[in-house]
Amino acid sequence: MSPSPPPVNRFFISPQYSLFYRRVKQLDGAHQARSDYAVILVLDGRLKFRIGEKSASILPDQALLLSPSIGGSLAGQSVELLQLTLAPALVVDHAVRMHLTGPGTAVAFRLDLVEHDERLAQLARSMTTELTDEKPGREIVLDALVEQVVVHLLRHYSNIRRSEELELSRVGLIDRRIRRSVELMHAQLEQDLSLKEIAAASYLSPFHFVRVFKKLTGTTPHAYLASIRTSRAQLLLAEPNLSVTEISSRVGYSSPSHFTKAFRQATGLNPRAFRKALISS
Repeated sequence: MSPSPPPVNRFFISPQYSLFYRRVKQLDGAHQARSDYAVILVLDGRLKFRIGEKSASILPDQALLLSPSIGGSLAGQSVELLQLTLAPALVVDHAVRMHLTGPGTAVAFRLDLVEHDERLAQLARSMTTELTDEKPGREIVLDALVEQVVVHLLRHYSNIRRSEELELSRVGLIDRRIRRSVELMHAQLEQDLSLKEIAAASYLSPFHFVRVFKKLTGTTPHAYLASIRTSRAQLLLAEPNLSVTEISSRVGYSSPSHFTKAFRQATGLNPRAFRKALISS
């Protein structure tokens, strides 16, 4: 039996989208609810996922589509995958330019699991090639490929619906009832925010706020705040002049060790290993 290929991690981070290419022997972790859209594409192996009461497997050239505020768990052995996260502003901008949406509407994915889509699989392989090859101009090619993915998803898998509750704010697509609280989390990420302070931003009691927040996002305020901190830390790790200690302070952790533990739980890598796998733009 031939030995399994060595693990590989290659990441590209930008304010509009992020790409994570991973080839790992063991993957076991939660996909935290967040404000971005996410596309998880399996290139080799099998990836099991669970979202609420629903569970299934993703096979090679299949994809899992996640709208904002949807979280779950992922697990697999000897799996190769590509994860693309898309800022809501990027998706909505393309939907407007394609004349699919307008004021008072929201964009969601119609399907969770895409089983047969050769075009999406082809784009995934092209993005993987750009991430793994050392060629000049790859960030230009990646921008073009991601735009094609967004257009493809909007053409074939989008559900444009009227919504009186959802709105596109400066922190993404979010429910009006908790928008102020989510904006507070983003704006004061470095602060040690209490549940009482977060709930007060939405004019709710802590008890009622937790119930509403979990119903709308599928996760707790604490877990959502942790996911925001992880996303911000990933962007900051792309800045070579910032130390891990400084980044941990900027995203609200009292000690680098606490930050490292939380970051590893969210990504499977410590901050230094993540930084080493980053492709500079």
